[in-house]
Amino acid sequence: MSRTTATIPDDLTDLMEGAVKAGIFENKSDAIRTVLREYFDENENARIAAAVSLYAEEQITLGTAARLAGVNRFEMRDILREEGIELRLGPEDMAAARDEIDAARDLE
Repeated sequence: MSRTTATIPDDLTDLMEGAVKAGIFENKSDAIRTVLREYFDENENARIAAAVSLYAEEQITLGTAARLAGVNRFEMRDILREEGIELRLGPEDMAAARDEIDAARDLE
């Protein structure tokens, strides 16, 4: 799991701390993870746009893009083509091959 640093306005920090004290979340990290998951669960277009952007910048594979977007590989290929993004077929190295296998398992 990666670590990210963020600047959050005081009122949101206060609400987050209050929610942790009220037992709504285990801790601040749990609060942020929950809010982000809910956002992307409720905003399919944002989830797809994020996956497309990462794929276009060659940061993720097709399988990972599909998993992040919440679609299958064939749908992801169609989405990328519609966005004018050139497909990169086949893993570039062993790490990418493992990533593709893991992403395919997650889709089952």
